[in-house]
Amino acid sequence: MTRFDRIFEKMSRSSARNVSRRSFLGRISTIGALSALPLLPVSRANAKQPGESGDPQSCDYWRYCAIDGFLCSCCGGSTSTCPPGTEPSPITWVGTCRNPVDQKDYVISYNDCCGKSACGRCQCTRNERDTPVYMPASSNDINWCLGTQVGVVYNCSTAVVLGAA
Repeated sequence: MTRFDRIFEKMSRSSARNVSRRSFLGRISTIGALSALPLLPVSRANAKQPGESGDPQSCDYWRYCAIDGFLCSCCGGSTSTCPPGTEPSPITWVGTCRNPVDQKDYVISYNDCCGKSACGRCQCTRNERDTPVYMPASSNDINWCLGTQVGVVYNCSTAVVLGAA
């Protein structure tokens, strides 16, 4: 046996003599509950939205740093809402973009709007920090309309600010 194995065995036997099963399980569950705290839902209704500058119908708009598709702001929607007759996809990809107004980075959720044929206006392909398809949460090369009620037809993409990075 190596020295490490002997030390670990000694510590294990000592804790087995001094700690009951019930208290051990209680401690483990406390640690598990503490690690789940960051996963609890957080209300972002009062979260401060960043200052805006630029044209939301231009590919150079700051929120579009990782977008790939037609801009909903050119198709009857806005940077954060889908056009009438379409539905936002329940699954999205995310990016981190720098706002030129306050020079801070923000997490942006890119939602595909689905249900009508492709908009065909304001095509943008910006792949800053895009990852390969095997990392789908950060990839913009996937049709994200697979989970919608209205079908898998892609129309356009929104860029919703989730909060500061």
